Amino acid sequence: MSEILCQWLNQELKVSRTVSPKSFAKAFSTGYLIGEVLHKFELQGDFSEFSESRTSTAKLNNFSRLEPTLHLLGVQFDQNVAQSIITEQPGAATKLLYQLYIALQRKKKSGLTGLEMQTMQPLTNLRLQNMRSEAFRERLKILIPRQTDFNLMRVTYRFQEKYRRMREDVDRVHSEKLERMQKLSEEQRCFNIEKQRLSRRRQNEIMAQIQAAIIQIPKPASNHTLKALEAQKMMKKKKGAEDVANEIKKFEALIKKDLQAKESASKTSVDTTGPMTTDLLNTYSDDDYIKKIQKRLEEDAFAREQREKRRRRLLMDQLIAHEAQEEAYREEQLINRLMRQSQQERRIAVQLMHVRHEKDVLWQNRIFREKQYEERRLKDFQDALDREAALAKQAKIDFEEQILREKEIHEQIAVERAQARYKKHYAVCAEILDQILDLSTKVADYRMLTNNLIPHKMMHDWKELFFNGKPIYEQASIKQIAAKPTEEQLIELEKRDLLDSNDYDDYKNMVGEWALPEEMAENLPPSNNCILGHVLHRLVEKSLPPQVESTEPELLSSSVKGCVLGKTFSGKTTTLKSLQKDFPVKILSIDTLVQEAIQAYHDNEKVSEASSIPQEDRKEDQLTVRAQLGAKSEQLLKKGKSIPDMLLVNIMVNAINGIPVNQNWILDGFPMTLNQAQLLEETLTGCNRYLMEAEGKAAQISTLAVDPTTSKEVPLPSSAFDFVILLDISDNSSLSRMNDVMAEEFSRVISHEDTSEHAAAESQHVDVDPNLRDQIQHRIIGFLDNWPLLEQWFSEPENILIRINAEIDKNSLCQKVKEIFATEIMKKKNKVEKRLEEKEAEKKAASLAEPPPPTPPLPPEPEKEKETHQQRDPSKTPPAKGKPQSETSPGKQESLQDGKGKKGSPKGKPPGGKVQVKKSPVGSTDIPPTPVAPPPPKPGSEEWVYVNEPIPEEIPSFLVPYWELIENSYINTIKTILRHLREDQHEVLKYLYEITTSFQEFLRRPDHKQDFVAQWQADFNSFPDDLWEDEETKAELHQRVNDLRDRLWDICDARKEEAEQERLDIINESWLQDSLGITMNHFFSLMQAELNRFQDTKKLLQDYYRAMERKIPIDDSKRFTRIPLIRLDSKDISENQLRIPLVPRISISPETGVPRPKLKAILKGKIDYSLENVQTNFEADERLVMDTWQQASLAISNMVAAEIHQRLIEEDKENQPAESKEKSPQMSTNKKGKKENEPPKNKKEDKHGKGKSPPVAEAAPVVFTAEEIAEIEKKNELRLRIKEEHLAALQFEEIATQFRLELIKSKALSVLEDLITKVVDIYKLMEKWLGERYLNEMSSVEKLTEVARYHIETATKIQNELYLNQEDFFINGDIKVFPDPPLPKRPPPVEKEEDGTLTIEQLDNLRDQFLDMAPKGR
Repeated sequence: MSEILCQWLNQELKVSRTVSPKSFAKAFSTGYLIGEVLHKFELQGDFSEFSESRTSTAKLNNFSRLEPTLHLLGVQFDQNVAQSIITEQPGAATKLLYQLYIALQRKKKSGLTGLEMQTMQPLTNLRLQNMRSEAFRERLKILIPRQTDFNLMRVTYRFQEKYRRMREDVDRVHSEKLERMQKLSEEQRCFNIEKQRLSRRRQNEIMAQIQAAIIQIPKPASNHTLKALEAQKMMKKKKGAEDVANEIKKFEALIKKDLQAKESASKTSVDTTGPMTTDLLNTYSDDDYIKKIQKRLEEDAFAREQREKRRRRLLMDQLIAHEAQEEAYREEQLINRLMRQSQQERRIAVQLMHVRHEKDVLWQNRIFREKQYEERRLKDFQDALDREAALAKQAKIDFEEQILREKEIHEQIAVERAQARYKKHYAVCAEILDQILDLSTKVADYRMLTNNLIPHKMMHDWKELFFNGKPIYEQASIKQIAAKPTEEQLIELEKRDLLDSNDYDDYKNMVGEWALPEEMAENLPPSNNCILGHVLHRLVEKSLPPQVESTEPELLSSSVKGCVLGKTFSGKTTTLKSLQKDFPVKILSIDTLVQEAIQAYHDNEKVSEASSIPQEDRKEDQLTVRAQLGAKSEQLLKKGKSIPDMLLVNIMVNAINGIPVNQNWILDGFPMTLNQAQLLEETLTGCNRYLMEAEGKAAQISTLAVDPTTSKEVPLPSSAFDFVILLDISDNSSLSRMNDVMAEEFSRVISHEDTSEHAAAESQHVDVDPNLRDQIQHRIIGFLDNWPLLEQWFSEPENILIRINAEIDKNSLCQKVKEIFATEIMKKKNKVEKRLEEKEAEKKAASLAEPPPPTPPLPPEPEKEKETHQQRDPSKTPPAKGKPQSETSPGKQESLQDGKGKKGSPKGKPPGGKVQVKKSPVGSTDIPPTPVAPPPPKPGSEEWVYVNEPIPEEIPSFLVPYWELIENSYINTIKTILRHLREDQHEVLKYLYEITTSFQEFLRRPDHKQDFVAQWQADFNSFPDDLWEDEETKAELHQRVNDLRDRLWDICDARKEEAEQERLDIINESWLQDSLGITMNHFFSLMQAELNRFQDTKKLLQDYYRAMERKIPIDDSKRFTRIPLIRLDSKDISENQLRIPLVPRISISPETGVPRPKLKAILKGKIDYSLENVQTNFEADERLVMDTWQQASLAISNMVAAEIHQRLIEEDKENQPAESKEKSPQMSTNKKGKKENEPPKNKKEDKHGKGKSPPVAEAAPVVFTAEEIAEIEKKNELRLRIKEEHLAALQFEEIATQFRLELIKSKALSVLEDLITKVVDIYKLMEKWLGERYLNEMSSVEKLTEVARYHIETATKIQNELYLNQEDFFINGDIKVFPDPPLPKRPPPVEKEEDGTLTIEQLDNLRDQFLDMAPKGR
C-alpha cells in the first residue's frame, strides 16, 4: 500500500518533496504535504498559510486548517489521529493517506468543487463543524507540547546522550585503568613469585655447595684397651661429681633465699607490731632484747648449717655407692663385647671400605657438577644485573619525564591562576572605570544643569557613592517596591541608606553642610549629656539579666604556644624535630593525631577510673574523647569524605588539653585554612574575634547620649598563639625537594638486592607518602589559596607572624628557628612577670585606695542650711508675693543672665551652689569667716558622684524601650527630612534647567520674516531693466524697503512682547512659592523633631528621678507642643481633622517687612517690578521662619520653667511637715534661730490667707534624737542632689536643643536665600537673553535694509537669496533666485595663417637640442 501511495504522490500529483516508504511517517508528520495534496485538488484554499517548519506551532497551524477539509471529504480525523501522525507512529499516516486517496477519487468522479461541497452542507452542520474545529484546535494544543518543551526535550536528550557517552568513556577509562592495574598487579605478583623461586633455588644451591664442601673424615677405631676404659670411667666419675656439686649449690641457694625471706618477714612483723607493743617493751631493756634475738638467730643458723652438712655427707655416700655399682656393670659389659668379635665384623669392614671408595667417586662427580652450576649462576647473575641496569636506566628516564610533566602541569596551573587573577583584577578595574565614567558623565550633566556650578553637597554624595562602589545613576525606581524587591531596587535602597547615614552624621556632628556659622562657633555647647548617658546606662544595666562573673583566678602560664606553617617540603617537620632535641617542647601534628585517634578507637580505649566523671553518671564501657573522635573520623574516611574542620580542631584541642599547663607546644602545619584558625582560636580562648568586632561596631553606633565612664572600647582578646612561623619557599623549590626525595627513595629501592634488606629499608622510610606525587600540586594550590586569609588573620590585631626564608640549608634553618623560639620564651617570661607585677600593684592600690568617708559639714551647719533653705523657699516667687527687691535681686540677675522667661528667678539659680548663695545675706554677722574651700563639683563633671539610689524594677523595663523608641524615631525622622531636602535640591536644579531651556526654545521659535523678504526680493527682481535707472522707480523701491523694514520691526516687537509675557508667566507660576513652602516645612519638621526629642527626654528624666525619689510618675495629659506647618493649598480643612496645625502662606504684610541688604544687592540695578513680589514673599517667609524658631525656643523655655516650678512646689509641700518637726529643737538654740524662723511664718500666713490650715508651729514641741536628725539631714541632702542632677540634665538638654534650633534656623534662612538667589539669577538671565535677542533681530533687519538700498542705488538685481531667520541675516551664495544670463557663443576654430620659415636663432636652438640628445650624431 505504501508503494502505491508513494507512486500516486510522486508521479501523479508530483508533490514538492519526494516521498519514500521509509520516510513516509516523517514526511507527513508536519501536515504540509497533506495540505499540498488537498491544494492540488483545489480543496485547500488557504494553503499559503501552511508552514513547512517542523515546530509545534507550525504543526498545530497545519492540522487545524486540515481538519475542516478532511471532515468535508468524510475522512475520519480527530485529535488522536493528528497526534499519532505528529508523533510519527507507524501506519498512522499511511492509513490517513489511503482514506484521503479513496475520498479524493470519489470526489473526482462526482466532479464537485470544494465550494460546491461546502454549499451543499446544511447551515447547522456548518456551525457544528466550526465548533468542532475550535474544540479540535484546543484539544490539539493540549496534546501537542509547546516548541519550547520540544527544544528543552531535545536539549535534555542531547545532554543526556552527552552524559551517557561521557559516563561510558569514564567507565571505559576506569575499566581500562582497573585492567591495567590488575595486569600490573598480576605482573608484579608473578615477578615476586619468580623472584622468591629464584631466591629459594639460590639458597638451596648455596646449602648444597656448603654441604659439598664438608669433607667427612672416617672416625678411627676405638682403642679397646684397659687404659681407655679406665679413662672413660674417670671421666664419667668426674662428670657425675660435677653434677652432684651443681645440685648441691642450687639447693644451698634455695635455702638461703628461704632464710632471707623469713628474716625480712620477721623484721616487718616486728616493725608492724612495734607501735602496738610499745607499752610492753618499755618495761624491758632494748639492748637485752636485741641480744637475745641475735643469739637465737645465730643458734638457728648454726643448727641449719650442721643439718646441711649432714645431709650433704649422706648424699655423697649414696653417690659413691651408686658409682661403684655402675663401674662394675660397665666392666662386665665391656668384657662381653670384647669377647664377641668374629668373622662377620671383618666382612663388614671390607664392605665399609668399598662404600668409602664409592663415596669418593660420587664426591668428585658432585664437585664437577657444582662447578657447572656455579658458572651457570654467574652467567644468570650477570644477565640479571644487565637487565636490572637497563630497567633502572629506563626508570630513571621515566622519572625525569615525570618530573618534566609535573613542572609543565605546575607552570600551566600557575598560568591559569595568573589568568584568573588578571581577569579578577581586570573586572575590578573595569568596574572602577565604569564608575569613573559614570561620575564624569554625571558631573558633565550637572555642569550643564548648573552652568558649571555644581553644589558641593552633590559632589560629596557622588564621591561617597563612588568610594563605596555604588552606581552613580539610578538603577531602578524605589517609589513602589514589591514584597520581593529586585536586585536593582536593593542597590538603590543601599544607596539611599548610605546617603541618609552620611547626612545624619553631618547633621549630628555639625560638619559639612551643617557646619556652624562664625557667629555660632564661639558658643558651641558640649556634645554629650553625661548625666543622661549615665541614666541610660544604668537603666540598660538594670533591664539586662545580671552577668555572672567567673570567680576562677586567671592562670598565668609561661608556656610558649606557636605553630609552624609552610608549603609541602618547606622543612616544618625537620626543623621541629631539631628544635625538640634542644628544648622541652611538645610537637603536635594533625596527621599523627588523627591516626592516634583512629588507633585509640580500634584499641577500644576506655575512660580511666580516676577520671573526673562520677561513677553513677559514667556509662559502661565509655570510650575516651579521643576514641570517639577517631570513630567519627574513620566513619567519614570510609565513606570517602574529608574530615571537617570542626572535627580536626576537636582532635587538636583534645591533644592540647592533655599537655601540662607549663609545657611548651608547637603545631606542625596546622591550621591550614582560615576556618580552622578561627575555630581553633575560639575553642582555645573562648572568644570569637569577628563576633566581638561586630558587637563593638554595634556598640559604637551613634547614640544620642553616651556615658563617658563606660564608653571605653573593650580590647580584643590575645591570640591563641604566641608566634606563628612561616617557612617561605617558592613553588619550584617545593617541587624540586619533592623530586629529590622521590629520586632518593627510588635509588634506595633499586640499590637493595636482597628482599630482606629491601623490606628493612622500606620499614625505615615509612614516612614517605606514596601518593605525594599526585597530591603535591593540590597541596601547593590549597596553600596559595588559603595563605592570604591566614596572613591577614595572624597579622591582626597583634602581628605574631614571623617569616623565614626556607630556601637555605638545613642547619641554618634549624638554627634560625631555635633562635626565634628562644626569643619567644624570653618574651613570654617577661610578659608573665610584668602581668604579675601589675596584679600586685592593683591589689596594693585597691587596698590603699579605699573610698574616704564623705566629709560632713560643720556641726551647726545642717540646721542653718535648713533654716536658710526654708527662708529661700518663699522667696522663689517674689513677683507673686510682693517681697522686697533685695531678696529677689540675685535670682533675677541670674535669670536675666540665663535668658529665661517669666519664671527665670527659680530657673536661673546655679546647680550645686544654692545654699551658699542664700547664706551670705542672712547671717553674715554671726558666722565667723571660714577659709575659702574649692567649689563643689558640678553635676555631669568628672568629679561629680552620680546619685544611684535604687529604683523600682518595672521602671527600666518601661523606660529602656521608651528611649529606644525616642532614639529610633528621632534618627529616622532626621534622615527622612534630610533625604527630602537632598531630593528637593535635585528637583530645583532640574526645574531651573527646564525653564531656562524651554525659554530659550521659546525665543528660538520660527517666525515668518523670511516669507516677506522672499516676496520683496521677487518683486524687486521683477522690475524691467529699462526702469532701473529711473529716479521715481528708485524712490518707489526705497519706499518698499521702508515698508518691509517696518513690517519686520513689527514682527520683532510682537515676538518681544510674547517673550516678556512668557517670562512673566514663568515668574508668576506657583512653583517658587510651593518649593519655598516645602523647604520651610522640612526645616520646621527638623525643629519639630528636636522639640519632640526634648519633650520625650524631659519625660524620661522626670520619670527616672521621681522613681528614684519613690514618687508616683506624673500623668502628663497635656499634648506635646506642635510647630505649625505652612498650608500649601487653599482647601478649607477644619482644625479637628488636622493632626499638625497649619498656618497661611503669607503671615505678614509686605509693609511690615524690612528688606535685607543682601537681597537688595541681588535685586539692585534696573527696577524690575515683576520681582517685587518675590522679594516681598521672601521677607514674609523669613519672618515666618524667625517666628517659628522663637515659638519653638519659647516652648522649650516654658517647659523647663514649668518643670522647675513643679519641683519647687513639691519641695514646699515636702518641707511643710519637716518644718513643724524641726521647730521645737530650733527654738531652744538661740535668738538667731527665732529670727530665722520668721520667713516661714510669713509664708504660712500667706498660705493661711489662701485657705490653708493654721501653722503647725503652735503644736506641742517634739524632741528628736541626734540619729533621727542625722537621718532627716541625709534625706534632705539626697533630695537636694537628685534635684541638682535632674535640673542640670534638663538644662543641658535645653541648651543643646536651643542651639540645634538656632542652627536649623540659620540653615533654613541660608537655603531659602540661596534658592531665591538662584531663581532671581535665572529670571534676570531670561531678561538678558530677551533683550539681546531683540537687539540682534533689529540689527539683522538693518543689515537687510542696507543691502537692499545698495542694490537699488547700483541698479542691480539681487541674484542670490537674501536669508533672514530670527536674528541671523546673510546672503546665501548657494541659491540663486534667477538663472545666470547665457554665455556668448564660442567662435569657430579657424587656424590663422602664419609664416613657416625658421629663423637663425630658432635653428641654433634646434641644433643645440639635437646635440644634447645625440652628441655623436647617432
